[in-house]
Amino acid sequence: GIADALDDAKVALLEQRGNGGIVVAQNVASEAEVDAVMATAEAAGARILKQAAKTFWGGYNGYFADPDGHLWEIAFNPHWGLDEQGQIKLPE
Repeated sequence: GIADALDDAKVALLEQRGNGGIVVAQNVASEAEVDAVMATAEAAGARILKQAAKTFWGGYNGYFADPDGHLWEIAFNPHWGLDEQGQIKLPE
């Protein structure tokens, strides 16, 4: 849920208020792609809130705030696949 995501991102309560407490999540195909998206975001002016790292559930993610204050999670979930369009394929 949102509370877990914000706790995971180590975002202060005041940080949440600026965007309504919403975190946008983007799933990508690999840990290397998480790192690449995070680097691209930072180069474009995003503020890194949590460097990408392994998660307790076996994935890999990081968080940033874009220049408009929106919070983003970039994640790789080894338990889910992505189809040709980059959409999540849940296990059957």
